[in-house]
Amino acid sequence: MITQEIVTAYQRDGAVLIKGLWRDWVERLREGVEANMANPSPSLMATLKPGEAGRFFDDYCNWSRIPAFEEVIFQSDVADVAAQLMGSDRVQLFHDHVLVKEPGTNKPTPWHTDGPYYFVEGRQTVSFWSPLDPVREASLRCVAGSHLWPRDVLPTRWMSETDFYPGDHDYMPIPDPEAEGMQILEWEMEPGDAVAFHYRTLHGTRGNTTTNRRRAFSLRLVGEDARYVDRPGPTSPPFSGHGMQPGARLREDWFPVLRS
Repeated sequence: MITQEIVTAYQRDGAVLIKGLWRDWVERLREGVEANMANPSPSLMATLKPGEAGRFFDDYCNWSRIPAFEEVIFQSDVADVAAQLMGSDRVQLFHDHVLVKEPGTNKPTPWHTDGPYYFVEGRQTVSFWSPLDPVREASLRCVAGSHLWPRDVLPTRWMSETDFYPGDHDYMPIPDPEAEGMQILEWEMEPGDAVAFHYRTLHGTRGNTTTNRRRAFSLRLVGEDARYVDRPGPTSPPFSGHGMQPGARLREDWFPVLRS
């Protein structure tokens, strides 16, 4: 599944397409998404303002209570794929994420990077974004090489469009990749394909203007060099009461090691 060319592209561009990563797990993941939507967690996020069309279901950190997600995370080949992409024998779970854009949900997911929202830093990170429906117009879009930028991109609150953390900080402004002529990577995808991207990769999606659902399952993993870091305020996900100190690895009872 993973060639040296794919690994080289991941290290260079910060995003690659992995064909068929969860091809054999699509139905199980669909079952998990339906269970999640029927019983959301307290972390369910509001993503649309009043009057905005459609429905965008956005929930995370449910693997321990939804058996389908746990099976895919622990029984599929994803940890071995992550190890090759990151260049790390050790692979540790950070969190899962479900994102469903119903037909007519015109609002795009804004350009952003995940890393600044998290309380973990390191070069060895990877997220897998996998559609559970054929995707043509509402695929993930990634800016090639943005994971190598010298500064992190400003994290914001999408509803209020305000800074995520209070006070002064050294984040770079959110760029406009299309206006600035940046190389945007985007793929047509089949169910079970996955985009693998670095936590620092700038990414977003268009709205779902089609008549079909766009269900996606995402998984965030970290490698050998990932360490806990303090942020200027509560992170997303917050994981309240974790008790970790700066420079420590993520605690293994909360964030299981999938490969070592």
